[in-house]
Amino acid sequence: MTETSTILSAPERVVTRNPVGRRQVLQPVRAFVKHLVLILAALLMLYPVLWMVISSLRPNDEIFGNPSLLLQSFEISNYIDGWSALTQPFGHYLINSMIVVLGAIVGNLVACSLAAYAFARLEFRGKRWLFAIMLITIMVPIHVIIVPQYILFSQVDLVNTFWPLILPKLFATDAFFIFLMVQFIRGIPRELDEAARIDGAGHFRIFSQIMLPLMTPALGTTVIFTFIWTWNDFFSQLIYLTKPDNYTTPLALRAFVDAQGVTNWGAVFAMSVVSLIPVFLIFLFGQRFLVKGIATTGGK
Repeated sequence: MTETSTILSAPERVVTRNPVGRRQVLQPVRAFVKHLVLILAALLMLYPVLWMVISSLRPNDEIFGNPSLLLQSFEISNYIDGWSALTQPFGHYLINSMIVVLGAIVGNLVACSLAAYAFARLEFRGKRWLFAIMLITIMVPIHVIIVPQYILFSQVDLVNTFWPLILPKLFATDAFFIFLMVQFIRGIPRELDEAARIDGAGHFRIFSQIMLPLMTPALGTTVIFTFIWTWNDFFSQLIYLTKPDNYTTPLALRAFVDAQGVTNWGAVFAMSVVSLIPVFLIFLFGQRFLVKGIATTGGK
């Protein structure tokens, strides 16, 4: 009895491990390493853009001989020379690009939203086949259809105008945006449509007063993608616009390089920076619509 009580009263040595505390110690280290890797990757991807911005402020003889991002001399004259280097001020070409972009945005918003509502809410013969054909057109490259389109617009005397770049948008030719909006509308409860029909609303009223306000994220995504793709489009604008007065920003940058025997690369980079500002601003102020639009549609 005495031996048993002695054993029980002796202090027990229990070795315990605390995985929670160890995890709490390692968590800040892992977060620091992860953020460090992301920052280095971001700097690596942004290096060409940063180098272009820095080069736009350098003299021509220092641009290609200095790959670093350190600015030794400040050359603001590149922006002054580049703005007036062509037959028209560079702002003229920015306005041309803005006209084409606004026309494309309006066309995609109106036509693609109407087509998406029809595919998502209306019932008609051949709906599934037409939707499948519409999706197949996403895989068709523009080089396949550019020749017949050019012949068509040439016959109606619309070449060297902005209409060949805007009119196709009014006929819902961008199937990607139709698919994006269809997936968004399918996520809206049909009870809203039924309640509107009980109140005597037709399809146009349901579309304009119920669907459009709820489709703001998808519409915002359409605006951002249309702006970026149209603003940076070079091939289509090169085909249809041959008069220098009708040049858009990409064509003006190309003409800027070809217009001089000895290219003023500082001015070229300066105007490239100017042309990137609208894209940067539209993405900066519209990124929340872009993220929300993709997250709430079939594009996620």
